[in-house]
Amino acid sequence: MAMASWVMIVLAVAAGCGEAAAEKAGPTAAAEAAHEVLQTHGLPRGLLPTGISAFRHDEATGKFEAALEAPCTARSEVGLRYNATVAGEITYGRIAALSGVAAKDLFLWFDVRSISVDVPSSGVIYFDVGVVFKHFPLSFFEAPPPCTPDPLIIIQQVQRREDGLVDGGAALRK
Repeated sequence: MAMASWVMIVLAVAAGCGEAAAEKAGPTAAAEAAHEVLQTHGLPRGLLPTGISAFRHDEATGKFEAALEAPCTARSEVGLRYNATVAGEITYGRIAALSGVAAKDLFLWFDVRSISVDVPSSGVIYFDVGVVFKHFPLSFFEAPPPCTPDPLIIIQQVQRREDGLVDGGAALRK
């Protein structure tokens, strides 16, 4: 009898884990909306990762904000780090005033200020990292990359005090 109870418990836990994994496997409505906005503006869907929990886009101004489940790193052909919030202004073929994204070059991470596709048929996408424009094949960004929570990004929680000063810090600023 005790063995049968344990088997039932194990099966129930396994079924619950399977359901949770199935929920995480599919994209959220917010992720689908974000990736659709990118595609509508002539940009590849893979500029934003999976794991988007909320998304806002103002069509009049082009401003958008994507909230991720947690700050994370996407490891593909191009190393990208994402803050918990990614924001910018999107127009056709370009994201300007970008915040919340950093790209890896050699051993250093650089904040990405803007992303653009000048000529879609060229198959090239440009990242403005401040001191230089990095270019990559568009094919690197065809699909939204999986994003792994990164302990280097989540060093401390940043808290704003009543006097406006900030306590704490993070490896990646917003």
